[in-house]
Amino acid sequence: MKIKHLQKTTLIDYPGEIACLLFLYGCTFRCGFCYNAGLVIKEETEDIPKEEILQFLEKRKNQLTGICITGGEPLMTLEKEFLQEIKKMGYKIKIDTNGTFPEKLNEFLKDGLIDYVAMDIKGCKKDYALIANVKLDISKIEKSIKIISQMENYEFRTTILKKFHNKENINEMFLWLKELTNKKLKNYSFQGFKNVGNFVDKEFEKEENTRKEFLENLKLIGTDFCENISVKY
Repeated sequence: MKIKHLQKTTLIDYPGEIACLLFLYGCTFRCGFCYNAGLVIKEETEDIPKEEILQFLEKRKNQLTGICITGGEPLMTLEKEFLQEIKKMGYKIKIDTNGTFPEKLNEFLKDGLIDYVAMDIKGCKKDYALIANVKLDISKIEKSIKIISQMENYEFRTTILKKFHNKENINEMFLWLKELTNKKLKNYSFQGFKNVGNFVDKEFEKEENTRKEFLENLKLIGTDFCENISVKY
């Protein structure tokens, strides 16, 4: 488990909680528009010892209520013992995941080590490998979607780029999700692509920011499939 960055306070990454944000190195996807990999979780960045993180959490447990663990793909290397130590301090734990480790996710949930999950849905089923830029086992993605949709506190979210998304394939995506879960999704978020640079694939530095109007039009499609759907510009 390689911890690459700690953001000591966040009010936006864990709904309803005052949290810190922890970035782990390593990912199963190679999404060209990912900027975390270029911004804060470079391989050459010095690892932060987990003991240092636990000491920080112990000192801040009267100010913070939650911790959000992200990446990369945190479930790729996240250690159960680390979560257990955090839980002993009374923290709520949120995981950001791409869904490629359903068995590990399910194990941690059954052990009561995760309170909230946010899963990135890359797009419709037929475009998934294209957007993730890897060969993948789509059945693992589907298993994670089913597991998460049974939780009390969760959200699915999609980063929207005109290069990959339009009304037709977003509708196709929601039909696929409905087929998997057989119900309306509790919380969904569309996040507009922002050209902040430092992308995995430098070609995305030529892409324009996703416009508000485009996101709002796609949101209309999602209202038939989600209890709550929001957009972030």
